[in-house]
Amino acid sequence: MSTAPGGDRHPRLLLVTTGGTIASRRDPVTGAVAAGATGEELLARVPEIAAWADVETVPIASVNGWNVTPELMLRVATAIEDGFGRGAAGAIVTHGTDTVEETATLLDLVLTGPEPVAFAVALRHLDDPASDGSGNLRDAVRVVLSPGAWGRGPLVVEAGAIHAARWVTKGHTTRPGAFVSPGHGPMGSVVGGAVTFPHPAPPRPPVWEIAPPSPVGSVVTTPAVAFDDRVLLLKPGAGEDDRQIRWAIEAGYRGIVIEGTGAGNVPGTMVPVIEAAIGRGIAVVLATRVPEGNLAMAYGGGGARGGGHDLA
Repeated sequence: MSTAPGGDRHPRLLLVTTGGTIASRRDPVTGAVAAGATGEELLARVPEIAAWADVETVPIASVNGWNVTPELMLRVATAIEDGFGRGAAGAIVTHGTDTVEETATLLDLVLTGPEPVAFAVALRHLDDPASDGSGNLRDAVRVVLSPGAWGRGPLVVEAGAIHAARWVTKGHTTRPGAFVSPGHGPMGSVVGGAVTFPHPAPPRPPVWEIAPPSPVGSVVTTPAVAFDDRVLLLKPGAGEDDRQIRWAIEAGYRGIVIEGTGAGNVPGTMVPVIEAAIGRGIAVVLATRVPEGNLAMAYGGGGARGGGHDLA
């Protein structure tokens, strides 16, 4: 029996597969690249993993990142919690790069235990001579087997860098090494097979308990948080009017997240309909499109109301 990189002898791991470029091949007829490889096929390309751990593959989907849905994300979370309940020591999730930061963030909010979870991704598909997926999968397994990964929440492992779910984002469309953590940098790295975590993890958020959707305007009387995908994501530009917010109200949306300008500003034309949305029991959350800094209540004419007042 072989010793795993983390020191344990053949721990049990999950490989939860969702598709992505890491599992994609080029169609010889059309030239199109699409997800299709199974977890077993991915593991076969990195045979040394079998000497480190017993890996159970859990197929969830075979889609590229732009087709991942909130429902699929919840299925991933459920599969991981189920596996941990059966004694798995960690989980690796293969995923498309377009939305991996969203799935990682959701898992950070709903997973209840300290067991490590690492996302393995790729920027170049399986048939590319420079395919990076197998190396990232190998690194992700090493990270999950590292004692230092426990209690850090979900991690995105790519090009030797280990990123926290809370901070990571895709910083380049196609180039390996695409993922960055603006303002923070990676938490750790995998170099020469060695996993190191020189930086502390961000504080873990309170765990959400997923509950059935509740009617608009209802009062939450239990700790459970309803998961509902009826949320409008809005990034207003100069001169933006209020039509999208009015549409969201009429369509029965539960929440509106506004990525404002500057220190958290929105055009003054939006303020009355934002107030109307709040009056209808719709949660309105304001952020800023600026990478660094806090929201501030510095301006009037839409700026003050959109720049720091509690709109939720």
